[in-house]
Amino acid sequence: MLKTRICDLFDIRYPIVSAGMGGVAGAELAAAVSQAGGLGTIGLAGVSREMIQNEVAAARRLTSKPLAANLIAPFLRPGVVETMSRLPIQVVTFFWGDARQYADAVGVLRQAGIKTVWQCGSVDEARWAREAGVDAVMAQGLEAGGHVRGTVTTLALVPQVRDAIGDLPLLAAGGIADGRGLAAVLALGADGAAFGTRFVASVQSAAHRKYKERLVGAQATQTVHTTLFDIGWPDAPHRVLRTGLIDQWERAGSPPSGKRPGEGHTIARLRHGEIDAELVTYTVMPPLQYVEGDFEGMPFYAGQSCGLVNDIPSGGEIVRRIAAEAAAVIEKRLAPLAP
Repeated sequence: MLKTRICDLFDIRYPIVSAGMGGVAGAELAAAVSQAGGLGTIGLAGVSREMIQNEVAAARRLTSKPLAANLIAPFLRPGVVETMSRLPIQVVTFFWGDARQYADAVGVLRQAGIKTVWQCGSVDEARWAREAGVDAVMAQGLEAGGHVRGTVTTLALVPQVRDAIGDLPLLAAGGIADGRGLAAVLALGADGAAFGTRFVASVQSAAHRKYKERLVGAQATQTVHTTLFDIGWPDAPHRVLRTGLIDQWERAGSPPSGKRPGEGHTIARLRHGEIDAELVTYTVMPPLQYVEGDFEGMPFYAGQSCGLVNDIPSGGEIVRRIAAEAAAVIEKRLAPLAP
Protein backbone atom coordinates (compact mmCIF):
# COMPACT_ATOMS: atom_id res chain seq x y z
CA MET A 1 0.00 0.00 0.00
CA LEU A 2 2.94 2.32 0.63
CA LYS A 3 4.69 1.61 -2.65
CA THR A 4 5.07 4.89 -4.58
CA ARG A 5 7.11 6.23 -7.48
CA ILE A 6 9.83 7.19 -5.01
CA CYS A 7 10.14 3.52 -4.07
CA ASP A 8 10.58 2.61 -7.72
CA LEU A 9 12.96 5.49 -8.43
CA PHE A 10 15.31 4.68 -5.54
CA ASP A 11 14.64 0.91 -5.38
CA ILE A 12 13.52 1.07 -1.75
CA ARG A 13 10.70 -0.64 0.14
CA TYR A 14 9.17 2.41 1.85
CA PRO A 15 8.89 6.06 0.70
CA ILE A 16 10.83 7.15 3.78
CA VAL A 17 14.06 9.17 3.54
CA SER A 18 16.32 10.30 6.37
CA ALA A 19 17.53 13.86 5.96
CA GLY A 20 21.21 14.54 5.21
CA MET A 21 21.84 16.46 8.40
CA GLY A 22 25.42 17.70 8.45
CA GLY A 23 27.43 16.04 11.21
CA VAL A 24 24.39 14.24 12.64
CA ALA A 25 23.63 11.96 9.67
CA GLY A 26 26.70 9.77 9.38
CA ALA A 27 27.33 6.32 7.99
CA GLU A 28 25.69 4.44 10.89
CA LEU A 29 22.37 6.28 10.71
CA ALA A 30 22.17 6.17 6.91
CA ALA A 31 22.93 2.45 6.86
CA ALA A 32 20.34 1.70 9.54
CA VAL A 33 17.61 3.54 7.62
CA SER A 34 18.51 1.91 4.30
CA GLN A 35 18.78 -1.56 5.82
CA ALA A 36 15.23 -1.18 7.18
CA GLY A 37 13.82 -0.34 3.74
CA GLY A 38 14.04 3.45 3.61
CA LEU A 39 16.66 5.63 1.96
CA GLY A 40 19.40 6.63 4.36
CA THR A 41 21.28 9.84 3.61
CA ILE A 42 24.82 10.69 4.68
CA GLY A 43 25.39 14.40 5.33
CA LEU A 44 28.61 15.31 3.50
CA ALA A 45 28.46 19.07 3.12
CA GLY A 46 31.78 20.88 3.08
CA VAL A 47 34.02 17.89 3.84
CA SER A 48 37.01 16.64 1.86
CA ARG A 49 36.89 14.03 -0.86
CA GLU A 50 38.79 11.63 1.39
CA MET A 51 36.23 12.01 4.17
CA ILE A 52 33.41 11.50 1.67
CA GLN A 53 35.00 8.26 0.50
CA ASN A 54 35.56 7.09 4.07
CA GLU A 55 31.97 7.77 5.16
CA VAL A 56 30.47 6.01 2.16
CA ALA A 57 32.81 3.04 2.68
CA ALA A 58 31.77 2.87 6.34
CA ALA A 59 28.09 2.82 5.37
CA ARG A 60 28.74 0.18 2.73
CA ARG A 61 30.25 -2.09 5.35
CA LEU A 62 26.89 -1.97 7.14
CA THR A 63 24.44 -2.29 4.24
CA SER A 64 24.25 -3.19 0.57
CA LYS A 65 20.91 -1.36 0.19
CA PRO A 66 20.53 1.96 -1.70
CA LEU A 67 22.20 4.97 -0.07
CA ALA A 68 22.06 8.72 -0.60
CA ALA A 69 24.56 11.50 0.07
CA ASN A 70 23.70 15.13 0.74
CA LEU A 71 25.61 18.16 -0.55
CA ILE A 72 25.03 21.85 0.26
CA ALA A 73 25.48 23.82 -2.95
CA PRO A 74 27.35 26.86 -1.50
CA PHE A 75 29.93 24.54 0.07
CA LEU A 76 30.73 22.42 -2.97
CA ARG A 77 34.48 21.95 -3.39
CA PRO A 78 36.24 21.23 -6.71
CA GLY A 79 36.16 17.56 -7.58
CA VAL A 80 33.50 16.57 -5.05
CA VAL A 81 30.77 15.84 -7.60
CA GLU A 82 33.19 13.81 -9.70
CA THR A 83 34.19 11.85 -6.59
CA MET A 84 30.54 11.20 -5.81
CA SER A 85 29.96 9.92 -9.33
CA ARG A 86 32.45 7.11 -8.73
CA LEU A 87 31.14 5.96 -5.35
CA PRO A 88 28.71 3.09 -4.62
CA ILE A 89 25.74 5.35 -3.86
CA GLN A 90 22.42 5.57 -5.64
CA VAL A 91 21.22 9.10 -4.89
CA VAL A 92 22.70 12.57 -4.31
CA THR A 93 20.54 15.27 -2.75
CA PHE A 94 21.39 18.96 -3.12
CA PHE A 95 20.21 21.88 -1.01
CA TRP A 96 20.27 25.66 -1.17
CA GLY A 97 20.13 27.82 -4.27
CA ASP A 98 19.14 27.82 -7.90
CA ALA A 99 19.56 24.32 -9.32
CA ARG A 100 20.05 25.71 -12.82
CA GLN A 101 23.47 27.00 -11.73
CA TYR A 102 24.46 23.41 -10.94
CA ALA A 103 22.98 21.70 -13.98
CA ASP A 104 26.43 20.44 -15.02
CA ALA A 105 26.87 18.72 -11.64
CA VAL A 106 23.43 17.16 -11.96
CA GLY A 107 24.38 15.94 -15.43
CA VAL A 108 27.65 14.36 -14.24
CA LEU A 109 25.81 12.34 -11.61
CA ARG A 110 22.96 11.30 -13.85
CA GLN A 111 25.42 10.17 -16.51
CA ALA A 112 27.00 7.95 -13.86
CA GLY A 113 23.59 6.40 -13.12
CA ILE A 114 23.09 8.27 -9.84
CA LYS A 115 19.68 9.82 -9.15
CA THR A 116 19.55 13.48 -8.15
CA VAL A 117 17.19 15.35 -5.84
CA TRP A 118 17.06 19.10 -5.25
CA GLN A 119 15.64 20.31 -1.92
CA CYS A 120 13.58 23.45 -2.46
CA GLY A 121 11.93 26.04 -0.26
CA SER A 122 9.64 27.62 -2.87
CA VAL A 123 7.66 26.91 -5.98
CA ASP A 124 10.13 28.87 -8.11
CA GLU A 125 13.06 26.80 -6.84
CA ALA A 126 11.14 23.64 -7.66
CA ARG A 127 10.58 24.84 -11.22
CA TRP A 128 14.29 25.68 -11.54
CA ALA A 129 15.18 22.19 -10.29
CA ARG A 130 12.97 20.64 -12.94
CA GLU A 131 14.70 22.76 -15.59
CA ALA A 132 18.09 21.57 -14.29
CA GLY A 133 17.10 17.99 -15.02
CA VAL A 134 16.89 16.48 -11.53
CA ASP A 135 15.15 13.14 -10.99
CA ALA A 136 13.05 14.37 -8.06
CA VAL A 137 12.28 17.47 -6.02
CA MET A 138 12.07 17.78 -2.24
CA ALA A 139 9.78 20.53 -0.95
CA GLN A 140 10.79 21.72 2.53
CA GLY A 141 8.28 23.62 4.64
CA LEU A 142 8.96 26.32 7.21
CA GLU A 143 8.32 23.90 10.10
CA ALA A 144 11.54 22.05 9.37
CA GLY A 145 14.50 21.92 11.71
CA GLY A 146 18.04 22.77 10.74
CA HIS A 147 18.57 25.16 7.85
CA VAL A 148 15.34 26.26 6.23
CA ARG A 149 15.28 27.72 2.75
CA GLY A 150 11.69 28.92 2.38
CA THR A 151 8.95 30.75 4.24
CA VAL A 152 5.86 28.67 3.41
CA THR A 153 4.46 25.85 5.53
CA THR A 154 4.61 22.25 4.34
CA LEU A 155 0.83 22.00 4.14
CA ALA A 156 0.68 24.93 1.71
CA LEU A 157 3.94 24.32 -0.16
CA VAL A 158 3.66 20.66 -1.15
CA PRO A 159 0.49 20.87 -3.27
CA GLN A 160 1.73 24.06 -4.95
CA VAL A 161 5.01 22.37 -5.86
CA ARG A 162 3.11 19.34 -7.14
CA ASP A 163 1.11 21.58 -9.44
CA ALA A 164 4.27 23.35 -10.61
CA ILE A 165 6.44 20.32 -11.46
CA GLY A 166 3.88 18.08 -13.11
CA ASP A 167 4.55 14.38 -12.70
CA LEU A 168 8.16 14.70 -11.48
CA PRO A 169 8.59 12.61 -8.30
CA LEU A 170 8.19 14.71 -5.15
CA LEU A 171 9.35 14.33 -1.55
CA ALA A 172 7.96 16.45 1.29
CA ALA A 173 9.95 17.66 4.30
CA GLY A 174 9.27 19.80 7.34
CA GLY A 175 7.14 19.00 10.38
CA ILE A 176 6.83 15.28 9.57
CA ALA A 177 7.75 12.82 12.31
CA ASP A 178 5.43 9.82 12.08
CA GLY A 179 3.20 7.78 9.80
CA ARG A 180 0.34 10.25 10.08
CA GLY A 181 2.58 12.92 8.59
CA LEU A 182 3.67 10.60 5.80
CA ALA A 183 0.06 9.74 4.94
CA ALA A 184 -0.83 13.45 4.99
CA VAL A 185 1.85 14.51 2.52
CA LEU A 186 1.00 11.59 0.24
CA ALA A 187 -2.55 12.98 0.18
CA LEU A 188 -1.13 16.42 -0.68
CA GLY A 189 0.59 15.06 -3.78
CA ALA A 190 4.00 13.97 -2.53
CA ASP A 191 5.42 10.53 -3.32
CA GLY A 192 7.28 10.19 -0.04
CA ALA A 193 8.70 12.14 2.88
CA ALA A 194 12.05 13.11 4.35
CA PHE A 195 12.44 13.01 8.14
CA GLY A 196 15.09 14.96 10.01
CA THR A 197 14.19 15.75 13.62
CA ARG A 198 12.77 12.26 14.20
CA PHE A 199 16.08 10.66 13.16
CA VAL A 200 18.21 13.04 15.25
CA ALA A 201 16.77 11.23 18.27
CA SER A 202 17.87 7.77 17.20
CA VAL A 203 20.49 5.35 18.47
CA GLN A 204 22.69 5.68 15.37
CA SER A 205 22.49 9.47 15.11
CA ALA A 206 25.81 11.22 15.74
CA ALA A 207 24.06 13.85 17.86
CA HIS A 208 25.36 14.07 21.42
CA ARG A 209 23.33 12.23 24.05
CA LYS A 210 22.38 15.56 25.68
CA TYR A 211 21.12 16.85 22.32
CA LYS A 212 18.93 13.78 21.86
CA GLU A 213 17.56 14.02 25.40
CA ARG A 214 16.74 17.70 25.03
CA LEU A 215 14.97 16.99 21.75
CA VAL A 216 12.82 14.27 23.33
CA GLY A 217 11.70 16.70 26.04
CA ALA A 218 10.92 19.58 23.68
CA GLN A 219 7.68 21.00 22.31
CA ALA A 220 7.01 22.82 19.03
CA THR A 221 6.61 26.13 20.86
CA GLN A 222 10.20 25.86 22.09
CA THR A 223 11.67 26.12 18.59
CA VAL A 224 12.97 29.38 17.15
CA HIS A 225 13.36 30.34 13.49
CA THR A 226 16.44 32.56 13.34
CA THR A 227 19.76 33.41 11.67
CA LEU A 228 21.60 33.58 15.01
CA PHE A 229 23.97 30.63 14.61
CA ASP A 230 25.91 31.96 11.66
CA ILE A 231 29.61 31.24 12.30
CA GLY A 232 30.43 29.01 9.35
CA TRP A 233 27.32 29.83 7.32
CA PRO A 234 26.11 33.44 7.49
CA ASP A 235 22.65 34.66 6.49
CA ALA A 236 21.20 31.14 6.38
CA PRO A 237 17.90 30.87 8.33
CA HIS A 238 17.49 27.84 10.58
CA ARG A 239 15.20 26.43 13.24
CA VAL A 240 16.62 25.46 16.63
CA LEU A 241 15.51 24.75 20.18
CA ARG A 242 15.51 27.74 22.50
CA THR A 243 18.59 27.81 24.74
CA GLY A 244 20.08 30.06 27.39
CA LEU A 245 22.24 31.77 24.76
CA ILE A 246 19.19 32.71 22.70
CA ASP A 247 17.52 34.15 25.81
CA GLN A 248 20.68 36.10 26.64
CA TRP A 249 20.88 37.50 23.10
CA GLU A 250 17.23 38.58 23.19
CA ARG A 251 17.65 40.24 26.59
CA ALA A 252 20.56 42.20 25.10
CA GLY A 253 18.19 43.57 22.45
CA SER A 254 18.95 41.01 19.71
CA PRO A 255 22.11 42.80 18.50
CA PRO A 256 23.61 42.00 15.09
CA SER A 257 26.59 39.78 14.43
CA GLY A 258 29.74 41.29 15.88
CA LYS A 259 27.96 42.81 18.88
CA ARG A 260 26.35 39.74 20.42
CA PRO A 261 26.95 38.52 24.00
CA GLY A 262 29.95 36.18 24.16
CA GLU A 263 30.84 36.74 20.52
CA GLY A 264 34.04 34.93 19.51
CA HIS A 265 34.47 32.97 22.75
CA THR A 266 35.79 29.43 22.29
CA ILE A 267 33.23 27.08 23.81
CA ALA A 268 34.00 23.57 22.51
CA ARG A 269 36.34 21.37 20.51
CA LEU A 270 35.42 19.06 17.63
CA ARG A 271 37.58 16.00 16.96
CA HIS A 272 36.42 13.64 14.24
CA GLY A 273 38.50 11.95 11.56
CA GLU A 274 40.63 14.56 9.84
CA ILE A 275 38.86 17.38 11.70
CA ASP A 276 40.28 18.93 14.87
CA ALA A 277 38.78 22.37 15.38
CA GLU A 278 37.85 24.82 18.08
CA LEU A 279 34.22 25.97 18.07
CA VAL A 280 33.10 29.43 19.07
CA THR A 281 29.81 30.87 20.29
CA TYR A 282 27.17 31.07 17.55
CA THR A 283 28.86 28.27 15.59
CA VAL A 284 26.87 26.52 12.91
CA MET A 285 27.94 23.13 14.35
CA PRO A 286 25.42 21.34 16.61
CA PRO A 287 26.38 19.28 19.68
CA LEU A 288 27.76 16.00 18.31
CA GLN A 289 29.01 12.88 20.03
CA TYR A 290 32.60 13.84 19.21
CA VAL A 291 32.30 17.41 20.58
CA GLU A 292 33.38 18.42 24.07
CA GLY A 293 32.57 21.72 25.73
CA ASP A 294 29.73 24.12 26.49
CA PHE A 295 26.74 23.08 24.42
CA GLU A 296 24.61 26.08 25.42
CA GLY A 297 26.47 28.19 22.87
CA MET A 298 25.68 25.73 20.07
CA PRO A 299 22.54 25.19 17.94
CA PHE A 300 20.17 22.36 18.84
CA TYR A 301 18.57 22.06 15.40
CA ALA A 302 14.96 20.88 15.66
CA GLY A 303 11.76 21.16 13.69
CA GLN A 304 8.30 21.81 15.04
CA SER A 305 7.71 18.07 14.87
CA CYS A 306 9.86 17.72 18.01
CA GLY A 307 6.65 17.54 20.03
CA LEU A 308 6.04 14.15 18.40
CA VAL A 309 9.47 12.76 19.29
CA ASN A 310 9.24 10.97 22.62
CA ASP A 311 11.99 8.33 22.62
CA ILE A 312 15.36 7.34 21.16
CA PRO A 313 14.91 4.08 19.21
CA SER A 314 17.12 2.69 16.46
CA GLY A 315 16.94 4.16 12.99
CA GLY A 316 15.52 0.92 11.67
CA GLU A 317 12.77 0.86 14.28
CA ILE A 318 11.80 4.41 13.31
CA VAL A 319 11.44 3.38 9.65
CA ARG A 320 9.29 0.38 10.56
CA ARG A 321 7.09 2.44 12.87
CA ILE A 322 6.49 5.17 10.32
CA ALA A 323 5.63 2.64 7.62
CA ALA A 324 3.21 0.75 9.87
CA GLU A 325 1.54 3.95 11.11
CA ALA A 326 1.09 5.31 7.60
CA ALA A 327 -0.39 2.04 6.34
CA ALA A 328 -2.83 1.98 9.28
CA VAL A 329 -3.90 5.59 8.69
CA ILE A 330 -4.54 4.95 5.02
CA GLU A 331 -6.40 1.70 5.64
CA LYS A 332 -8.45 2.64 8.68
CA ARG A 333 -9.07 6.37 8.22
CA LEU A 334 -8.72 7.26 4.55
CA ALA A 335 -9.81 4.16 2.62
CA PRO A 336 -13.24 3.99 4.31
CA LEU A 337 -13.94 7.54 3.12
CA ALA A 338 -13.80 6.50 -0.53
CA PRO A 339 -17.23 5.93 -2.12
